Amino acid sequence: MIQIKVGQGSCGISAGAANVYAALHTALMEAPDVSLSVTGCVGMCWLEPIVDVYNASGGLTRLVRVTENDVPKIAEYVRSGEPEHVRKLTVSDEDAEFLSKQTRIALRNCGVIDPEDIGGYIAAGGYEALRTVILHKSPEEVIDVIKSSGLAGRGGAGFPAWFKWDAARKSRDEIKYLICNADEGDPGAFMDRAVIESDPHNLIEGMLIGAYAIGAKEAIVYVRAEYPLAIARLERAINQAASEGLIGENIFGSDFSCSFRIKAGAGAFVCGEETALIESLEGQRGMPRLKPPFPAQSGYWRKPSNINNVETFANVAWIIRNGGEAFAAMGTPDSKGTKVFALTGKIKRGGLVEIPMGKTLHDVIFDIGGGMRTDKKFKCVQMGGPSGGCIPASLSDTLIDYKRLSATGAIMGSGGMVVMDESTCMVNMARFFLDFTAKESCGKCVPCRIGTKRLLEVLTRICNGEGKDGDIGLLEELCNQIKESSLCGLGQTAPNPVLTTLKYFRHEYEAHIKEKRCPTGECQALITYSIDPGTCTGCTACVKKCPANAINGERKAAHVIDAELCIKCGRCEEVCRFGAVVKR
Repeated sequence: MIQIKVGQGSCGISAGAANVYAALHTALMEAPDVSLSVTGCVGMCWLEPIVDVYNASGGLTRLVRVTENDVPKIAEYVRSGEPEHVRKLTVSDEDAEFLSKQTRIALRNCGVIDPEDIGGYIAAGGYEALRTVILHKSPEEVIDVIKSSGLAGRGGAGFPAWFKWDAARKSRDEIKYLICNADEGDPGAFMDRAVIESDPHNLIEGMLIGAYAIGAKEAIVYVRAEYPLAIARLERAINQAASEGLIGENIFGSDFSCSFRIKAGAGAFVCGEETALIESLEGQRGMPRLKPPFPAQSGYWRKPSNINNVETFANVAWIIRNGGEAFAAMGTPDSKGTKVFALTGKIKRGGLVEIPMGKTLHDVIFDIGGGMRTDKKFKCVQMGGPSGGCIPASLSDTLIDYKRLSATGAIMGSGGMVVMDESTCMVNMARFFLDFTAKESCGKCVPCRIGTKRLLEVLTRICNGEGKDGDIGLLEELCNQIKESSLCGLGQTAPNPVLTTLKYFRHEYEAHIKEKRCPTGECQALITYSIDPGTCTGCTACVKKCPANAINGERKAAHVIDAELCIKCGRCEEVCRFGAVVKR
């Protein structure tokens, strides 16, 4: 039997995988001994659409950047089995290098099994960990295994998972809740979405084990509504698990019963904070609560509740099956196991990466990510999203663990890793993230509501060429006040992009303020265009393309740009074949 699997995560579908699948279905409808199915995202988003062809002995040929025009060639290859037909297709020569340098636990089934078929997950050992736990382990023994693994919450804070489970277990109440935080809001982060789309039963199994451990009879996934495919596949998986008796009453014939449901949130960034998430679950506006009490004592409907994110739960079944010590053997003394990252930005191989803690940033960006996709130099990487910070190229040998990343001024966060090259203006980058956090502030506390707005105003002024002496000191003062006095993690970490860019790229701020110059040429207000009369041939190409009619001159004579009319769009520089347009 030949198996053909078409990658249909959101990235694959957006690249045309659904059309490829439909064409393959038509072409191979009557082909004997051929099965066609979908799978999730294997992590190599830059190669989508991806079609995996497994021959009768299980050998894999991975076809990448597949289009509908390739379908007849694939059909020829499948029917004949002749290797020459493969040469007509784009066979990946990068996937082995990309995947061989990873250790996949949370992503172990992603891009391998069919996320819409519970049979594939069970065949891969799915739900065996849940069976073992319910039939052979006490809740306390389960928590001990998680403790021995060193698993820390993968949502950003890195708090020991076992401690939260233990606190909820010890809370004396008949009603308890287990909640999964799938409200993934960091720009450039898509780890949780990919896990739910590609391996929803792994999340369900991990959550059921967690519910058994703390004594919860209801499990809830809070997921942003912007993830329709993830929600649809998770709903299907819940129904399948329920029909198999894995969700509901007396699971595996035991006394343990647990229901499961999904709550689609409106996509507020602040709802990534656990108490704001709880408020939203209860139908209120998503705003953080004062702590203590913590959710383990008083959470959803003021009942003991445990909240972890998707990736945390995605590790649980593997840990139970392989032992806590196997997970703890990976990583560093302070940060155990593996971590999933979403590689985005100016990188050749953008996608999902899972590595043991303790690798360096250089390992991920260059050895796995392939380095810069342009001819420009690596400048920095933004870690932790709007709540994180920038780590410069000079610190690319920093080990990836919670303590060492925090020492740079950044944070691990949920795993967003935005790579930037030397064309990126760091002042404008900080402004971008402050614009996001200022808009996403829930407004409950003054330091965050007003402070982030004032920070944004100063950064915008600097990017517009209106920076003043003393602005750098003002930024630092505002940042420190916001960090020290905000109510929740959103406000407390919002200044991180500003503080880290001031720490490592202060010279760019000074150039903007003192010289009214953007060193990278990214801030439009600080750009000027002129024409070098010694180089200009008077070809008039720039005149024809200028949308503002700001360029004057006779044909075959040097031209001039009217600075007052110039809108700084850059079209003149793009079309000039002689390098006569000077950008400063």
